[in-house]
Amino acid sequence: MNRIKHIAIWLAGAVLLAVLITRPLPQTDDVFRTWSLPLTGQTIVIDPGHGGPDGGAVGKGDVQEKDIALNVAKKLRDYLQQAGAIVYLTRETDTDLAAGDTKGLSKRKSEDIRKRLAFIEEKDADFFLTIHLNAIPSPKWSGAQTFYHPTHKKSKHLASMVQSEIIRNLENTTREPLAVNTLYLLKHAEVPGSLVEIGFLSNDQEREQLVQAGYQQKMAASIYQGVLRYVTEEPEE
Repeated sequence: MNRIKHIAIWLAGAVLLAVLITRPLPQTDDVFRTWSLPLTGQTIVIDPGHGGPDGGAVGKGDVQEKDIALNVAKKLRDYLQQAGAIVYLTRETDTDLAAGDTKGLSKRKSEDIRKRLAFIEEKDADFFLTIHLNAIPSPKWSGAQTFYHPTHKKSKHLASMVQSEIIRNLENTTREPLAVNTLYLLKHAEVPGSLVEIGFLSNDQEREQLVQAGYQQKMAASIYQGVLRYVTEEPEE
């Protein structure tokens, strides 16, 4: 009886295999649509500002820009990768991009920013985001803000979509995207890009938020949602 049962199961399997082989395959475009994610085909560079000897902005309690920028960048990378993008970080540890034997902070910073630009070009990025934090003498100012180069239409669209989602999700800023022509990466990169200043370390309340992993996650999610809008929505005329 078991022998007959095994033979019957084998025959059923053989018939099913024959049917699958003889059926026409789905069209390539149909397969792509079935499996594609919203950012499939997009190559994105995320640039966590500063690093190593260059801590960037500093808040009370020695809270440093370089650390928070890297944390948010990694969380943002996770969101983007889950949506199908190929994502590169200019740095993944507490280091700058200058050579080890380059002496002097000023020289290191100059070499570092040039290498960040070269990194974006080498990865053949579709666009990039550089993550920073602010600090000024007055403690009253707060709120995340995006920046773009005025001659790049797509960069403006990217900055606008990210800023819009930060405003919508975090509900703690009314700032608008700002055009600037003095920022090295935004000026010299050949692909669209935006600088995202995610808050002020000089503001006590905002600093306390920025050091929290949950708030960093919300910021990364907001930037991610802005990226989705950038990719899927046409820029305003």
